[in-house]
Amino acid sequence: MVVVPRKQRSKDKVITDKKSLAAILNGLRTSGKNVVLTNGVFDLLHVGHLRCLEDARSRGDMLVVAVNSDKSAEALKGKGHPVIPCAERMEMLSGLAFVDYVTTFDEETADELLRQLHPSMYAKGTDYTLKTLPEKPVLKELEVKALFVGGKKDHSTSKLVTKIAKLKKK
Repeated sequence: MVVVPRKQRSKDKVITDKKSLAAILNGLRTSGKNVVLTNGVFDLLHVGHLRCLEDARSRGDMLVVAVNSDKSAEALKGKGHPVIPCAERMEMLSGLAFVDYVTTFDEETADELLRQLHPSMYAKGTDYTLKTLPEKPVLKELEVKALFVGGKKDHSTSKLVTKIAKLKKK
């Protein structure tokens, strides 16, 4: 009899319990894996998101994507945001082959998340610099390397929403 392992399904990559995820990541780091953490709203997934996520994954062995909850996304982006509910945004991201784990968080910055998960590296898009990164003090405290990934910031969900609104008016 041959046992064929079941492929990991996208929903198996979504882990909202931070203690469980922290334990998994600790085991991976202990075994020598470099864990990259990135975060964002990821509302209306677009090519800019894809490029940043692929680049982030290429810098380490595992990629964890933390998605702002609906509450924190609204606080960051304003009323009417996000367009897509958090559970659906997480499911979309978990379907990407190069994303290893997806979680969510309620805060406006990733400070607490960094403390909980303690990744090897923290990736943000090129619209940030070390000077503008809100999490810089925590990265220094935890000795986590900051990475700036993806190409030039040419795409945004806000631009997509504006374009869709203009199309609807025609």
